[in-house]
Amino acid sequence: MRQMKADIVIIGAGSAGLCAAYQAASAGADVLVADENKLPGGQLFKQIHKFFGSEEHRAGVRGYRIGEQLLEQVEHSGARVLLDSLVYGVFPSEGQTAPPPMGLIHQGRNYALEAKKIIIAAGARENYLPFPGSTLPGVMGAGAAQTLVNLHRVLPGRRVLMVGSGNVGLIVSYQLLQAGAEVAAVLEAAPRIGGYGVHAAKLRRAGVPILVSHTITRAIGENEVQEVEIAALGEQGAVIPDSKQTIAADTVCLAVGLSPMTELAWMCGCRFAYIPAFGGHVPLHSEDMETTVNGVYVAGDITGVEEASTAMEEGNLAGIAAARSLGFLSDAEAARKKHEVLERLEKLRSGSFGQLRRESKTEQLAAMCAYLEEAANGA
Repeated sequence: MRQMKADIVIIGAGSAGLCAAYQAASAGADVLVADENKLPGGQLFKQIHKFFGSEEHRAGVRGYRIGEQLLEQVEHSGARVLLDSLVYGVFPSEGQTAPPPMGLIHQGRNYALEAKKIIIAAGARENYLPFPGSTLPGVMGAGAAQTLVNLHRVLPGRRVLMVGSGNVGLIVSYQLLQAGAEVAAVLEAAPRIGGYGVHAAKLRRAGVPILVSHTITRAIGENEVQEVEIAALGEQGAVIPDSKQTIAADTVCLAVGLSPMTELAWMCGCRFAYIPAFGGHVPLHSEDMETTVNGVYVAGDITGVEEASTAMEEGNLAGIAAARSLGFLSDAEAARKKHEVLERLEKLRSGSFGQLRRESKTEQLAAMCAYLEEAANGA
């Protein structure tokens, strides 16, 4: 079997992985980034909307432009980026103290991939919502619809029902309008919208109804979606029978949350905690983004689904920490860089909207501290 080696291997070339690569490679580390997709950048190149926040969080810059900036930085840093390259497994051995070897398929060939440090930035996947007719052509994830429209310039349908009013559902609905589709309605099972009010306001001004305490009960059609049946929900989340109505639609987009892609972290033997606000089971990690497995770091949505800006900052942290641990950054320089990143992260998680994520991150770090204390006492 062919072999590849690097000081730091980063799995995932999305926003978190690219930021980690830039930080580590510009410090002098030999960095290899592997991504199964044919293009780098992850979700950023589907995001044609402008980011919010402050100038330091790239406010006013469209997502795909941020992706272009990150790619340019990584190219100049000297990091190697392997695309269409799948890290299919991690193979720890008993008593191993270094990061475990990995299996990589690149250009149809199998490689044994070894690194002194591993950063897993695998991202998240869309959740699925089962209902009668959900397997009909025309039912898809909101992210899939966004890919069709913004990357491939293909309209997924003419009249779309969006299920879910988080930022993804609201933003993709507006982008479908911009592309020429009609959005029949946005449904939200909760009694209030889940995303930013500014996104919802744009849809309302365009005449799109946002129906809270509503859900889809079935999709109707022979070989494709032709109609959808929706219904109102009572206080306990049960369908109100006499509230059912049928509306015309040829496409149903599901924006019902994301789940971290944690398979490789499980294979590494990382400890996990179940945190619903972060999308389910997430790996425990320190403030430096290092997991319970020495030399294995995580960054981005694998640590808990948040925003792209947060993923970038976690990538920065992981890259800085991994480079420092290998001696490519002094303790003082790493501490300065880390302080700047943590200040930006604190701003991103501030305010009432970020309170739940801030509390969940505190819970995650507390669980990590408890584990370390337990391990120390056991030793």
